[in-house]
Amino acid sequence: MTGTFDIHVLFDHWDRFLEGFVHTLGASAIALVGSFILGTVIAVMRISPVKPLNWLGTAYVEFIRNIPLLLVVFFFFLGLPSLGFPIDGFTSGTLGLMVYTASFIAESIRAGIQSVPSGQTEAARATGLTYIQTLLHIVLPQAIKIVLPAISNQFINLVKNSSILAVVAGFDLMYYADLINADTFLPLTVYTLVALLYLILTIPLSLAVQHMERRFRSAGR
Repeated sequence: MTGTFDIHVLFDHWDRFLEGFVHTLGASAIALVGSFILGTVIAVMRISPVKPLNWLGTAYVEFIRNIPLLLVVFFFFLGLPSLGFPIDGFTSGTLGLMVYTASFIAESIRAGIQSVPSGQTEAARATGLTYIQTLLHIVLPQAIKIVLPAISNQFINLVKNSSILAVVAGFDLMYYADLINADTFLPLTVYTLVALLYLILTIPLSLAVQHMERRFRSAGR
């Protein structure tokens, strides 16, 4: 019956649950690293004194943040193949996650950069550091520490948003959950197990970030 919970579903379909878990973990890890790097670059462009870079960074953030994630994923999954660049569901979903999350991370890092006292930048430039060296060695490390809680929330959202891969046959947890549910007709069991598997991914990430925050606070005393 659809309203009952049957733990045997996990054991009968463990291989598909495992494959979905691995794909979700892989997509999340790749998108996490990629979105952080891209978001940092966009944030630097947003505060750049070079106007074209500033405008480009602003346009990226304002455009991507105000359209649905699904549309970004469809751009890669359906748009690129129509231009002659075929791309599979896993790759298109991961790229969509990365591009979408980067816009939010960029805004967080930009806010962190602007909260660093300007006197530190002036002092660094006075010692002979270039603009880029000042950003990399003085400003960005402090900015990231300041906005770490906001960035960590985006990373957790990224893991949850990875379920978008199911829409484009990305072989993630939700994709296999739908297949298993179609075979078993036990949605309560299937989706409860998937929820628990997502918690296995998100809770350690949250705890790791909390540990980093405590270390940063201790180092700053």
